[in-house]
Amino acid sequence: MTKSSMNPKVDWFFSKAGKWQEEVEKLRMIVLDCGGLNEELKRGCPCYTLQKANVVLIHSFKEYCALLFFKGALINDDRGILIRQTENVQSSRQIRFTSAREIEKMERTLKAYIYEAIEVEKAGLKVTLKKTSEYAIPEEFQSKLDEFPALTKAFKALTPGRQRAYLFYFSAPKQSKTRESRVEKSMQQILEGKGLND
Repeated sequence: MTKSSMNPKVDWFFSKAGKWQEEVEKLRMIVLDCGGLNEELKRGCPCYTLQKANVVLIHSFKEYCALLFFKGALINDDRGILIRQTENVQSSRQIRFTSAREIEKMERTLKAYIYEAIEVEKAGLKVTLKKTSEYAIPEEFQSKLDEFPALTKAFKALTPGRQRAYLFYFSAPKQSKTRESRVEKSMQQILEGKGLND
């Protein structure tokens, strides 16, 4: 495979990378060296695509930088290095780094994972996502749904993604009082057919 080429539109990300500059530049070279991927800027981060489908993304956080595989759940993680960001993430997985040396030592493994991610995309494989109906409805929200039929109708009319966002938001707090408060504050928005962040 020939090496992929750098996209000048993405250079700004690497020039502003700050704390993780050396690390993200190394990740960029590794991904480009795998060939066959187009370098684009998505969500403000370098994203590597195959026939317009997202394959891998480089991003950085306060505590680490990472390589994110969009269909990481389908990659054979025999090394146990893929991380699921939160329990609600179904498809993507990350490999996190805290030093350039760590990346250098893992280069061969990283390339193997990238090549596998490319093959997953070429094969047209899809992650089987959990249906919204499979998520638990917190009892504080369920009682409001039971009490207000219009709320039930409005919630069911929302897109599955918006429904999931509300369910995650309502379920997150440990205290019932906080869950109840979130439900109360969101009811009008649901009745107006809006998502959590609309």
